[in-house]
Amino acid sequence: MIRFEICDDAEAAARATARLLAEAAEAGGDIALSGGSTPGRSYELAAAADWSRARVWWNDDRCVPPDDERSNYRLVEETLLDRLAAQPEVHRVHGELPAEEAAAAYDRELEGVTLALTLQGIGPDGHTSSLFPGFPSLDERERRALATPAGFEPFVDRVTMTIPVLRAARLVCFLVTGADKAEIAARALAGPADPAIPSSLVRSESGETVAILDRAAASALDRR
Repeated sequence: MIRFEICDDAEAAARATARLLAEAAEAGGDIALSGGSTPGRSYELAAAADWSRARVWWNDDRCVPPDDERSNYRLVEETLLDRLAAQPEVHRVHGELPAEEAAAAYDRELEGVTLALTLQGIGPDGHTSSLFPGFPSLDERERRALATPAGFEPFVDRVTMTIPVLRAARLVCFLVTGADKAEIAARALAGPADPAIPSSLVRSESGETVAILDRAAASALDRR
């Protein structure tokens, strides 16, 4: 089951997401963050919280140096980490390494970790993290992180957490905004689990799954 929180606009959705991030950070949890164009405002707002006891991870990242404009680490650094009074413990993907080497290192680092919260988005093709439709990564059940080619722009290799790690999170939070995401959000969040829509496969197994949408992104949900 998913708990839906429908907000008036993208700013309200960002604030609702920031509250969840702040609660997890102040509780000292392991928090996995995402990249993309949507969550930056949430990170800015959540920077008012105390992150000093938290441990920050990345759901996925591109195999580029951390200062590259395509880096998810760089997005989080600029919108969250650089704004904090006290830093959390940071566990980034070492994207400057070859993809397989970076994935193996991240896999080892994730051993024994249970995420308190993972923040997920939904791509236009239904992907989340770097879990793309039709890719072998969807079938991985042993490793915690793996290398994968890109299924969406920019086309550079990626490292991603696997579905078992994401499903084990105590809180899976989807943040989706904009009318252009309405149809895919309805299919991913209100339809059946479908490997053709990887985001439909990511649900907390023992905790809670929350979907925060603005009204534009939620506009197709009623039809489901």
